[in-house]
This record gives sequence, C-alpha cells and structure tokens, in this order.
Amino acid sequence: MWRNVMKSLHGPVYESRMRVLVREIMPHLKPGDRVLDVGCGFGTLGRRLLDAPNAPANLDVHGLERFARGGELIPVDAYEGGRMPYDDEAFDVVTIADVLHHEEDPAGLLAECARVARRLVIVKDHQRRGLLAQPRISFIDWAANAPYGVKCLYRYPTNEGWHELFAQVGLRVDEEQRAMNLYPPVVNLLFGRSLQYFAVLRPTKEAAVTSSA
Repeated sequence: MWRNVMKSLHGPVYESRMRVLVREIMPHLKPGDRVLDVGCGFGTLGRRLLDAPNAPANLDVHGLERFARGGELIPVDAYEGGRMPYDDEAFDVVTIADVLHHEEDPAGLLAECARVARRLVIVKDHQRRGLLAQPRISFIDWAANAPYGVKCLYRYPTNEGWHELFAQVGLRVDEEQRAMNLYPPVVNLLFGRSLQYFAVLRPTKEAAVTSSA
C-alpha cells in the first residue's frame, strides 16, 4: 500500500523536476547536436528535450540504460557497466541526471561520460549542503526510488567533493548551480534548493584547445 501512496505523490514532483531540467539543459544545446542521456530510464527527459518548443533544429537524443525495458520514448542502448559502447567523442553533449549517487563507481561512469562527450557533460545530482542535509537527501532519494525497487547508496558529495570528482576524471566546471528550485513549493522548501546540484562541464581535452587559441 505504501508503494502506491508514494507513487501517487511522485507524479507532481517528477513533473516539476522534468520541467526544470529541460529549462536548464536547453540553452546548452546547439542545432544538430547528438545528445546521450545516461541512465535515461524510459527516455522521458530525452523526449521532452526533443519536443520542447525551443529545441534546436536536428537535435538527436539517444539513451543509455543498465536495463533497457523496451518501449522507451527514445532509442536506448543497454549498458552493463565499464566501457560504454561508443567511440571517443561520439556525442556532442552527455547528460546524466540523478544517476551518479546510485553508482558504485561514480568516477568510472563519469570518466566514460567525459570520454564520449565532444563538447559538454551536464550533471544534475544531489549535494550534501545545509542543515540536516544527509537525512533530508536520504529521505527524498528513498521516497523517489524505493517504490520502483531502485537501490539507494545514500552517498552524496559536498560541493567540494563534486569538484574533486570532476578534476579526477578530466572535467572542468563551466557553470554550476549550487541550489535549485526543483520541486513544487512545499517539497522544494524541504528537499530542493541547496540539496540540489547542477553543473555544466567541459572535457579538459577541449578546454586545453580553447585556452591555447
């Protein structure tokens, strides 16, 4: 019964989150971009990007998921971990939204995102910041995932921890948001804002070229 209750509450929270993600990602996309959404689920985010009124022309969005379920809203490849089934710089932009904190080896997965991204890696995740941050994030993480049987590791970096991880895998922070109004007002007050993190990252292989030009 509690699973059904949580699922019914999940709808408006998920819709608000999706709307904000599309709004924040869209300005970083260009006409003709190939985008990879890592941990895409059913491909909802990718589909929303494609269908957005301000989507750039000829945008292509592909998904990568550990367990491709079938019937996804975008083309999805199955991924068992390790090396992604793509060449270096196969995509212009890689998005990875609320996935890394579920990953046993976040550095390994993020390094693969950096390898296959030609221009940008866009990360949305949680950060441990503010009063009672750990229990608050843990609760919203559990509430969002337990009804669907998704394992939670309850590991969330601080802002400094995110920067250390990015540097470790060769990503430079171009832009970041250390707080996000991601959810409906009451939920956002408790579980949004400083617990949410968004970063636009550039692989240092391109950063080196840019800085020397």
